[in-house]
Amino acid sequence: MPARYVARRVVQALFVLWAAFTVSFVILYMLPGDPVSVLAGSDSGRDITPEQLDALRHEYGLDRPVIIQYLTRLADVVHGEFGRSVQSHQPVQTMIADALPATAQIAGLGLLLAVLFGTGLALAATYVSWGWLRQALLSLPPLGVAIPSFWFGLLLLQVFSFRLGLFPAVGNEGLAGVVLPAVTLALPSAATIAQLLAKSMSTTLREPYIETARAKGAGRPRIHFRHAVRNAALPALTVAGLVVGNLLAGSVVTETVFSRTGLGRLTALAVGTQDIPVVQGLVVFAALVFVLINLAVDLVYPLLDPRIARRSAAVS
Repeated sequence: MPARYVARRVVQALFVLWAAFTVSFVILYMLPGDPVSVLAGSDSGRDITPEQLDALRHEYGLDRPVIIQYLTRLADVVHGEFGRSVQSHQPVQTMIADALPATAQIAGLGLLLAVLFGTGLALAATYVSWGWLRQALLSLPPLGVAIPSFWFGLLLLQVFSFRLGLFPAVGNEGLAGVVLPAVTLALPSAATIAQLLAKSMSTTLREPYIETARAKGAGRPRIHFRHAVRNAALPALTVAGLVVGNLLAGSVVTETVFSRTGLGRLTALAVGTQDIPVVQGLVVFAALVFVLINLAVDLVYPLLDPRIARRSAAVS
């Protein structure tokens, strides 16, 4: 694998991290008010004087010019320091670390289910001989993308928790409490994988080398599940970052529906209170996960298809 190819992908990953931080900073700065004002408005237990508000703004650097705030926060992030929450005064790294395991449970199981369901549906839809059944199976992925996650989660709660009593409705306790949130998260990702893989399989099965394999006497299962899948799976691999992004974004709604404490709930609370250090820490963390997954895919892709690295070298 050419070193220039690897270096270019690493630089792109660093640029995405910088862009995520910068965009989040600009958006948060443009919001009316500031986190200190929100904190004062939500503190009904005591009155906060203007002098105390000014002291809090000075403590969090909110009284400095915007460009100084940006450069200071950027330098801190480069050194791995995200500051403290305006609301709880806890270190942002600690808050993310505490919330991560609960989200990792449902995201990990959701990713596994998405890959299994999406791949299985795409292979079944492109293998069956009956046209009506193929069309029925191929119509399921668009439906999965169109269904709102919160509606699907509420439906699962109504059927499997309230009526059948098979799974707990809320909470983080036990393996059973992970199943319904994971299935809710898996639905849109499985639909995306199924759509892309089914399209890629249909195109691959029309390639000349497939006809050559048939002419040599290869059976239909061997052609479908060995020859075609290997090449058809390459485009589907490129959506790994998109799938992970869907899981992280979907956790906000899913953890709210199932009353779970995780990164999703933490994000919703931080955005609602304009807790800038926490929001930026979560944005950078999500971007880091995204770029690491995509960087891994970019580095694995040339191993599966060496032509990618050769084309990159030729262009440069």
